[in-house]
Amino acid sequence: MTFARNLPIVSPDLPGPETFRDAELAVACLRRLYDGATEFLCEHFVAALKSGDPGKRFRAFYPEVRLTISSHDTIDSRLSFGHVSEPGSYATTITRPDLFAHYLTQQIGLLIQNHGVAVSVGASMTPMPVHFAVSREAGLTVPQEGAAGFTLRDSFDVPDLATTHDDIVNGYGYLNEDGSRPLAPFTAQRVDYSLARLSHYTATGPEHFQNHVLFTNYQFYVDEFIAYARSALADPESGYGALVVPGGAEITASDAEFTEPQKMPQMPAYHLKRKGGGGITLVNIGVGPSNAKTATDHIAVLRPHAWLMVGHCAGLRNSQRLGDFVLAHGYVRDDHVLDDDLPVWVPIPALAEVQVALQDAVAEETQLEGYELKRIMRTGTVATIDNRNWELRDQSGPVQRLSQSRAIALDMESATIAANGFRFRVPYGTLLCVSDKPLHGELKLPGMASDFYRTQVARHLLIGVRAMEKIRDMPLERIHSRKLRSFEETAFL
Repeated sequence: MTFARNLPIVSPDLPGPETFRDAELAVACLRRLYDGATEFLCEHFVAALKSGDPGKRFRAFYPEVRLTISSHDTIDSRLSFGHVSEPGSYATTITRPDLFAHYLTQQIGLLIQNHGVAVSVGASMTPMPVHFAVSREAGLTVPQEGAAGFTLRDSFDVPDLATTHDDIVNGYGYLNEDGSRPLAPFTAQRVDYSLARLSHYTATGPEHFQNHVLFTNYQFYVDEFIAYARSALADPESGYGALVVPGGAEITASDAEFTEPQKMPQMPAYHLKRKGGGGITLVNIGVGPSNAKTATDHIAVLRPHAWLMVGHCAGLRNSQRLGDFVLAHGYVRDDHVLDDDLPVWVPIPALAEVQVALQDAVAEETQLEGYELKRIMRTGTVATIDNRNWELRDQSGPVQRLSQSRAIALDMESATIAANGFRFRVPYGTLLCVSDKPLHGELKLPGMASDFYRTQVARHLLIGVRAMEKIRDMPLERIHSRKLRSFEETAFL
């Protein structure tokens, strides 16, 4: 029988909460509190690794932002964020204020401006897991349980599923431990968990991710993205300053060489960087809804301004040709990976701002418009399925369902990415390219697809980039509109 050890708890000395009417000063305080907590844990963790069982429990806490509203303020009803809906106490734990400094300054500043009250910054009641505290220390990792020479859980806090979840974004009525309502869509532990997973899956640090994310399911798009990035770096008017590839190599000159890892990660990410995070990240998520959900689950904590799927699909109409584009206006969700988080009866609407940006980008790149654009692009429903070889089964059932839904294309990622965008309040869109027509005997075979790959991938990738640049130029309140917000929303985007 194992008995719990009643060890003394040692924590850093902390000042009491401070109030601020200046967002930058509030974020500076968050950074001091966060840095103090991580330095405390790292120092004692390193000492424990050297000397063994410390005979104490070391505990530090995440900082938090707190807001108390006592009256029914009249807020500009056009705003979808930056305010709370009714009187009460609101709070959120904060991690990595260095990484989220711009976001936090912006969101806290809106609260102060819209409500005319100060925010409070101090230590929360949520312990910081040692795994996340040491994550930024090069060469310092937490060994697996039993390998440290002492019982890790006795001496330090470890990740806790009670504060690592999606209850807030899923609308499950989550309240903080003290009864206050959440200010932000994710708790600090949930954010820390995803930041760690992003580094693992993409082989690049979260600090490199840009606010506009393209997802693809083929390496061909990666090659074209790198080529485009090199041309952008050669153009001083482009505004792009660097390209970061898996492994962390960063180039700033168009002809610079870089080395990628010998063993590529599961979802390699490439970041064409621009000041203020205004660049574009491309993630090759591979094939399948599980990968699509995994990638978007974790990228969502970075609060991007938009994500788009640009990949291949099966065309379902006889009038389509290989290489035609499909702009999704609706989705049939037969992927199942989000059924427990977002029921299939929830509609996933097309977002007008994203749709217009994509259509305009197609028109510009193809030099077609109006009725002529219909020659190469269809708009309609995209179905996403979790069985890549669905056509090897009895087709009567699937084909009937696809026909009834008016689907014009089938893939394995788009509806998942759109649904998770809806769930996480991240603007989303889909532009696919027809690479095969299984219902009409045009299967995706190497000989048939080679011309398509050679001629269409570069154009398709460039359309995605152009659409993101159009979205980047929109006012924040326009792209993050009310249509993605539910009855009770967090004040932070």
